[in-house]
Amino acid sequence: MVARIIQNKRAFFEYHITDKFEAGLVLKGTEVKSLREGNVSIVDSFARVEAGEIFLYNMHITPYEEGGIFNTSPTRKRKLLLNKNEIKKLSGKLSLKGLTLIPLKLYFSSRGWAKIELGLAKAKKLFDKRADFKKRDVEKEIRKAVKRN
Repeated sequence: MVARIIQNKRAFFEYHITDKFEAGLVLKGTEVKSLREGNVSIVDSFARVEAGEIFLYNMHITPYEEGGIFNTSPTRKRKLLLNKNEIKKLSGKLSLKGLTLIPLKLYFSSRGWAKIELGLAKAKKLFDKRADFKKRDVEKEIRKAVKRN
């Protein structure tokens, strides 16, 4: 079995990632089948703490073709599985202004469980994004020069 990894590449461009957490997902049967096929998008999703639990919003899982009546809403909110200490730590950090919880990576563990890597993030300003572009261009030029020599 090939472990499919879905990454949110846009997250590293638009946010400064300070901490990373691994969480399990509560899913229905047809959602797992769609995940295994790679029919998922985590680009616009985010997580919130509600009543001592963490929920993931706007993660789009395409309905399984042969699911029939067992398919659920593609963008329903999904519960994340973290232990109580991690939830308390996250809720404390999220109460700070400007921090948000976004998914970075979605994958299957070695035991076959669906896992999601969350990042505690702060939005980048426009000049930060420009600096990243400039840094990437300089690194690309250095690699080309080294390759030529």
